[in-house]
Amino acid sequence: MSSIERSIVMSDDPTNRGGQDKQRISLAQDHEVRYWTEKFDVTPDQLRDAVDKVGDRASAVAQELGRGL
Repeated sequence: MSSIERSIVMSDDPTNRGGQDKQRISLAQDHEVRYWTEKFDVTPDQLRDAVDKVGDRASAVAQELGRGL
């Protein structure tokens, strides 16, 4: 299963803003894609490529994109 598929299968509660939810990037949720693309100043395609390469952990994606959290 690719990291994109893992992100899609992962349950995501948009009202949960703490703990594990904020440490992972769910590409299946439009609001999360918008949030992370704005936070990292990247396009949705760049975000998807980074998640596909390093997984859905926000810290790993930030490092891959050369951005800080």
